[in-house]
Amino acid sequence: MLALPGSAYLYQGEELGLQEVADIPDSERQDPTFFRNKGVEIGRDGCRVPLPWAAEGSSFGFGDGGAHLPQPEWFGRYAVAAEDGVEGSTLEFYRRALKLRRELQTSEELEWHTAASPDVLHFSRPGGWQTVTNFGDMPVELPAGNVLLSSGPLDGNLLPGSTTVWLR
Repeated sequence: MLALPGSAYLYQGEELGLQEVADIPDSERQDPTFFRNKGVEIGRDGCRVPLPWAAEGSSFGFGDGGAHLPQPEWFGRYAVAAEDGVEGSTLEFYRRALKLRRELQTSEELEWHTAASPDVLHFSRPGGWQTVTNFGDMPVELPAGNVLLSSGPLDGNLLPGSTTVWLR
């Protein structure tokens, strides 16, 4: 998504790899949608749980005395403090991608390339960089170029399934 032209929006916690908190007790919910439509919609509280900044503490560093919505114990391993500077972490991946996006983007065009597999999306951007995404399960051969960013480990010149690379 960050390789596409135009504005990019990240949802709270996406840069940490957080998932929505699905198991908030009804007694802790705050979203008016939940109260208006009880039993129909649970509302948006699960994606509004405060971000974990520290790996420990009553609010994982969000503030003193606990957070306004319950944070699950597993939040600690997704905390900024747990991912900061850790090679391969989601936070460092997003930092690298955003830095490259700022450096690489020029005009808003893109050029689509025909891929050998219908599971592969491949396009080039002005400035000589390209993006290849393998949505399939089977590895595919990468086009020539130096890897600038990869969403997962590569196997030589093969792009595994569910993986994206930026090349130059």
